[in-house]
Amino acid sequence: MNSRRAAVVDGAIAVCVATALLVTGLSEPGSAAVGYVPLVAGGLALAARRRAPVAVLVVTGVCAVAYQAAGFDVPAVAFLFAVYAAVRAGHRIVTVVASVLMLAALPLAALASGLHDTGEAFAQARGALELAWLVAAGAAGEALRQAERRADEAERTREETARRRADQERLHIARELHDSLTHQISVIKLQAEVAVHVARKRGEEVPESLLAIRDAGREAARELRATLEALRDDAKTPPRGLDDVPDLVERARTTGLDARLTIEGPRADVPAAVGRTAYRIVQESLTNVARHAAAATASVRIGYRPGALVVQVDDDGRATPGVAPVPGVGLLGMRERVTALGGRLRAEPRGGGGFTVEAELPVDETP
Repeated sequence: MNSRRAAVVDGAIAVCVATALLVTGLSEPGSAAVGYVPLVAGGLALAARRRAPVAVLVVTGVCAVAYQAAGFDVPAVAFLFAVYAAVRAGHRIVTVVASVLMLAALPLAALASGLHDTGEAFAQARGALELAWLVAAGAAGEALRQAERRADEAERTREETARRRADQERLHIARELHDSLTHQISVIKLQAEVAVHVARKRGEEVPESLLAIRDAGREAARELRATLEALRDDAKTPPRGLDDVPDLVERARTTGLDARLTIEGPRADVPAAVGRTAYRIVQESLTNVARHAAAATASVRIGYRPGALVVQVDDDGRATPGVAPVPGVGLLGMRERVTALGGRLRAEPRGGGGFTVEAELPVDETP
């Protein structure tokens, strides 16, 4: 039940109880008029029984004693509701103490009213607040409290089960990645390293393409390990970020591409997620340049701006203006990463030829 609906229900109950108490009091001739105030106040106090159950318990108890002392032989219905609410909220000891005090005070209040002798006063008090009704109200509150506690526990258990299943699925994905990729990447890296070793042993010049294959194999192996560790929530190996972008540019040069890196603006700390996304954008862009662009040069710009980090990679490849790029897996992955951070991505042919990738990633500024 939402808070607004609960407030309406509590208000309706309070008005109904106050009305019932007042009608019962009006049916008793000869009672002091001042007693009508605690009759109504005790019922209306129930409107706050969820927000302040102990305070309502005290107020309804005092009102019940007050109108008994004023000569009203009216059951303490409001106090019973307050007992139920206080026990449901978990205030069992306070409720027991208040109930004992009420059981002791009501006969004295009835006797002080002067309307009954001692024996009749105790009988009337027992009629106003029978112990059985008091116990029943407390038992009802405790039963509902236990039911709500069990429901909350069941909800927590479901959430923990869902998280555990998600963790198991992550480990399953990690094992599948390991089984399907590790062997092939290891074979490529090993063959490339053997070829480089044999060429150097023979005194031959090692082709740049072979060195690039070797370095790419090593990098792929490192990336695979990092991915597997991330899936296992292993924080021993830090993720790639902006500090690793110069290495990407340097490796691009080993393939024969004239790649250059430019940092614009004062260096500022950025969230780890932004740094990882920037690294991936540069990595994927340079990979696409090497594979598809047939470019001679590429420039990487990292711009630190107020509230944003701008990453731009340009090349002078064969892309022509007006021709929409084919949305491959790499481009889609970049767009998903940027969108997830609330940024924007522009990937299109340049006016003078070549291709440009520009991503603007929002960075929360510290006030």
